[in-house]
Amino acid sequence: MSSRPAITIRRLVESDLPGVLRIAESASEAPRWPRRTFVEMLSGEFLSRRIALVAADAGSGEALGFAVASLVPPEAELENIAVAREVLRRGIGRQLLSELIPGLRQTGIQTLHLEVRASNLAAMGLYNSFGFKEIGRRPRYYSDPIEDAVLMTLHLG
Repeated sequence: MSSRPAITIRRLVESDLPGVLRIAESASEAPRWPRRTFVEMLSGEFLSRRIALVAADAGSGEALGFAVASLVPPEAELENIAVAREVLRRGIGRQLLSELIPGLRQTGIQTLHLEVRASNLAAMGLYNSFGFKEIGRRPRYYSDPIEDAVLMTLHLG
């Protein structure tokens, strides 16, 4: 296993989009959002309804991962989290969640929801380590391949 890259977690900005789109396109588990969705998310009324973070290489500034949560106080949904394939399993997803969760608490969010492919055991292990609990399933929710979505919730107290 390679060493962990030095990274900075910060708010996603438009100049991060080429790297974020590269990550999203290469992550088979991530939703396929067009560039337009990311641009809208970073502007106007959408900006106040989402928290979008990027994990960037501390030296080059290159995007290595990102997380997006939509806010519907007092709840939020983790809509998307993905890490570049070349740095998977190096703690970047954990760092993103470690920054996102306190940020959600500060905005008054009490509950964070997510859904994950039933086959994505690595992601479910990460979520479980943060205290997320499985609350249900959506049978055959995902396509290509068809599989269940596992619904998970974290109470932020």
